[in-house]
Amino acid sequence: MIGYQEENSKEELKRVDHLIYVSLKYTRTCDVIKNVIKRLISAFNYKINDIVRYAKEKGKIKDMPISMKEKLEIVNKLMSKVGSAKYVKLYELLKMIDIAECERKCEFRKHVVLIAKVKNKKVPVKVDTLLKYFEQTKEFVNIADKWMKR
Repeated sequence: MIGYQEENSKEELKRVDHLIYVSLKYTRTCDVIKNVIKRLISAFNYKINDIVRYAKEKGKIKDMPISMKEKLEIVNKLMSKVGSAKYVKLYELLKMIDIAECERKCEFRKHVVLIAKVKNKKVPVKVDTLLKYFEQTKEFVNIADKWMKR
């Protein structure tokens, strides 16, 4: 699969793994949580671009869309049978958390929490929540890889 950024998304996931299991374990700061979210978004971006590029090469779409919104629509359409909607929603949530106004709670302690204000609701991001996001992102990357190899 020449031209795909498969390794880039997997490298981002390796960085997330290190951030969660090493950096966050010892520092317990909201900055590390924000960094994890940025890396998860980056892994999604690489994989979404891979899917769109693959679809273009296989003739499933005519033109390469420029905007991420159009790319997400293509991913939802092409991969609906493997449940892509759930992952697209996660991606959109991560993007909203990334740009949201945030509060910090219990920083430098075991139960550090980043509280993001998303659509006038407070969304708490704890270590457990980050682990869930990480697992779902890994699932998406693996499902997308399998889908592109079929």
